[in-house]
Amino acid sequence: MGDKFTAYIKDSEVQKKWYLVDANGKVLGRLASQVARILRGKHKAAFTPNADLGDYVIVINAAKAKVVGKRSDLKTYFHHTGYPGGATVESLRELMKKNPELVVKRAVKGMLPHNRLGTRIYKKLKVYADSTHPHAAQMPEILNF
Repeated sequence: MGDKFTAYIKDSEVQKKWYLVDANGKVLGRLASQVARILRGKHKAAFTPNADLGDYVIVINAAKAKVVGKRSDLKTYFHHTGYPGGATVESLRELMKKNPELVVKRAVKGMLPHNRLGTRIYKKLKVYADSTHPHAAQMPEILNF
């Protein structure tokens, strides 16, 4: 009999790399889907759905990411504190002015699995509003989409 089984890779057997992505002028949704793919590890031949095989991603210039059409006015972010009258609604335009890192993080998080694995994968995402980041020691590889 030949080897007719699927080889599953463990998290400990994988070398994790660091990638640097510049969001300057990139469309937010397309950027987020490509970043989520790298974080999840789908770009690797040994992709295993139940393991965290993805790499670390640093996104710089998050404030310069663009959105197309009327999205900046129509898209809203809703949050409720749990108390009566504790609902807050912000538009994408308001949140980009106040906290552009959060906009990119939320876009990527929505494209990851909504379970414990997705939470572990999400922690490998580092987002910065401008072009400076404290991860030079990891020697990130520049990634162009």
